[in-house]
Amino acid sequence: MMERTLFSSEHEIFRESVRNFVDTELVPNHAQWEEDKRVPREIWAKAGEAGILCPDIPEEYGGFGADWLYNVVVIEELAKKGMSGPGFMVHSEMVAPYILAWGSEELKREWLPRMVAGTAIGAVAMTEPGAGSDLKELRTRAVRDGDDYVINGQKTYISNGQNCDFILLACKTDPEAGPRGVSIILCESAREGFERGRNLDKIGLKAQDTSELFFSDMRVPVSNRLGDENAGFSMLMTKLSQERLTQAIRSICVAEAAIDWTVEYTSERKAFGGTIADFQNTQFTLAQLSAETTAMRVFTDWCIAQHLKGELSPIDAAKVKLCVTDLHNKVVNECLQFFGGYGYMLEYPIARAFIDARITRIAGGATEVMKQIIGRDLFRNRR
Repeated sequence: MMERTLFSSEHEIFRESVRNFVDTELVPNHAQWEEDKRVPREIWAKAGEAGILCPDIPEEYGGFGADWLYNVVVIEELAKKGMSGPGFMVHSEMVAPYILAWGSEELKREWLPRMVAGTAIGAVAMTEPGAGSDLKELRTRAVRDGDDYVINGQKTYISNGQNCDFILLACKTDPEAGPRGVSIILCESAREGFERGRNLDKIGLKAQDTSELFFSDMRVPVSNRLGDENAGFSMLMTKLSQERLTQAIRSICVAEAAIDWTVEYTSERKAFGGTIADFQNTQFTLAQLSAETTAMRVFTDWCIAQHLKGELSPIDAAKVKLCVTDLHNKVVNECLQFFGGYGYMLEYPIARAFIDARITRIAGGATEVMKQIIGRDLFRNRR
């Protein structure tokens, strides 16, 4: 892999600590978690003790006050080992930033220290049956009643849904205003009127709990709202670039790891008097994948640098998400072929990487949505 210049020696020391946690606490147990379809809560507490949850949260709220590159280190080390079960990415990269940016001081002090410690697990609930993530079609309603909102509705495909202690809920507070009538409300899972549905059976990400959630006359204080009423759409749009970059960071790491696994395997696997690596087809295919992955690594790191400066545009975030997740799927598909029948066995990392890859072209905005964003930008000055 190319030499990278983003990280300092302190980041690399932290990387060794994260890698050790992944190797000792996650890798030996991940297969069992895939059978169980969830990661036990005690792992979250251990991750908190190891300092790998929300490292960029300011010290006044229990975090390290580190720069976002520490978060990147965690994402990368989980991805390299195929640790798709722990929903740390949703917790640290999606939930915590919303609370830090728009939560009241009371909400920040109540939830952020517990998120850092791993004693409170967060989820984001946007998607609904029949509406997907189209905010103008949301049917979950929050009706003001004195100092409370009364919430009714349903969400689906919610990561951390079985384990979560609270949900950042996207709901309509002004049904006549389309996407401009959406608010984000923090809903504690212990409140009356909240019910978890089944733990959904997915083709990949088997260890990550993903749920249906139901809200029936659930009363939540108005003080639990993040930001202004009906400002949810702009809040969600503000944070989508980081979410999409996070997807790309994970995908480029898996692509790099898959090539490494394949080089190692083909160098040892005997066939027709030599090794699979001796064949020109093997060398040419892996050479092409390696060249494309290097190019996407450069683009991804550039986007990380732009994000650290607060200058990553939604267009570039869409481009990196589109290109890197497509490459991720291409790499694991072509690399699996070199493993033959072994590549179809879940005991091999390449098989798990193959089934986990498909969600990357959907989560954080589908491939077609990314193309629409980029296409509109290309032609905006021609109309």
